Amino acid sequence: MAKSMLEKILRKSENDNSIQVIDIFSKSATMKGNNNTSDMIRITVEFSRGSKIKEKKSIIIKLSREGVQQKMDTQVGLFHIEMLMMSDTLDKMNKLLGSKHRLSGKILYAQNENPVLLVIEDLASLGFRMADHMYGLDLDHSILALRGIARFHAASVALCEKEPKQKEMCSKGIFNDQLPAEMRDVLIKSTKNLADEVVNWLEVKKYSEKIAKLADHIHQIGLNATKLCEDEFNVINHGDCHANNLLFKYDNNGKPIDQIFVDFQICVYASPLDLLYFFNSSLSFDIIENKSDILLNEYLDTLSTTMKQLNCKTQPPTMKDLKDILKRRASYGMIIFFTILPFMLCCRIEANDMDELLSTGINSGFKSESYKKLMIKRLPLYDEWDLLDL
Repeated sequence: MAKSMLEKILRKSENDNSIQVIDIFSKSATMKGNNNTSDMIRITVEFSRGSKIKEKKSIIIKLSREGVQQKMDTQVGLFHIEMLMMSDTLDKMNKLLGSKHRLSGKILYAQNENPVLLVIEDLASLGFRMADHMYGLDLDHSILALRGIARFHAASVALCEKEPKQKEMCSKGIFNDQLPAEMRDVLIKSTKNLADEVVNWLEVKKYSEKIAKLADHIHQIGLNATKLCEDEFNVINHGDCHANNLLFKYDNNGKPIDQIFVDFQICVYASPLDLLYFFNSSLSFDIIENKSDILLNEYLDTLSTTMKQLNCKTQPPTMKDLKDILKRRASYGMIIFFTILPFMLCCRIEANDMDELLSTGINSGFKSESYKKLMIKRLPLYDEWDLLDL
C-alpha cells in the first residue's frame, strides 16, 4: 500500500492532519491452515506528528483473493457483509455494550474495488492472540468465549429492536442459494472423502455408506438446518464462530482474561447457530463430553443479564427452549463436525490451505487421531438422532 494512502488512513483514524508516514514494514498476518478466504497483511507504519516525535502503529490489511474465493466474495458478498458489519452493525453493538466488552476491532478504511480491501486495527498490538487449540479449547477459554457469544447475541437483539433493517443485512450466512457451485462441490467432495476415511475405522465403518449417501444432499441439509424461523429466539450470529476467529488476552500467568472476535464475512440473522458451530468446531474432547451444560448455563446467564441491562423487550430463551432449538438444528452441528473440526485439529505442517481444499476437497485433518476419537463417539449419536438418514 502506498505511503500516501496510509498517510490518509492514519490522519483520518487518528484525527490528526499533521501525520506524515516515514516508513512501512509488511508481512503476512496468517499461517497455513488458518483457512482464510482473504489475504491478511500486517503493516507496521512508522510516522511522525506535528511535534516530529516518531511513532509506530500496526494495522491489518485484508484483501480479497483471486479465483474461486474471489467468486465466493462476489456472489455471496463476503467483503460487503464484513464492511457493513464493522462500519455500522458492530460499531453500534460495541457502543451498546461499552468499552469493557468490545466485540471487535475498529475498521480504519474500506475500499469496494480495485482491489477490494479493509484496513483494521491490529488486535495483536492490544495484547490479543489466537489460543493454542490443537486439542480443542479448555474450560477457561470456552467459558470466556461463551460469554462473548452471549454478549454478541444480546447486543444484536437490542440493536434489531431499534433498527429492524439490521436483520436484512445479515440474511445469507454460510448456506444460501447464491453459494457458488464450486463451494457446494467442496462440501460434497469433503463429505465423500470423510466417508472414505471412516470405512477404515473398525468401530464406526458401518456408518461410512450413510455418510457417502449424505454427500450429494449436504448443502440442502445445511440450508434446512439454518433456515430462519420467525417464532424462534433469533440473533445476529457471528456465523464463522471457531477458535481461529476468537482472539484472547492473557494475564502474566497465562490465564485467559478477555476475548474478542475477528472475521465477520458470514454473519447471519437466525437462531443461535454460533453455539452449534462453536461446540462442534472448537472444544476439547473433555469439554464436549462432560462440560456442555456448564457452557450453556454460562451462555444463558450472560445473555439474560446483558439483555436486561440493554432493556430488550424480547425475552431470552429458557434452557429448555435453547436445547430444543439446538436439537432441531443438530444437523448443522453435524456438518460443522464433518467439515470444520478437522481443520481445527490437524497440525500446521499437514494443514491444507484453502486453495488445496477447494481443488480437491481433501482435508488432512481426517487423519488426526483426535478427530478419529471424537468421530467414534459422535457417529453413533448422529445415527441415534436420525441425522445420517435422508
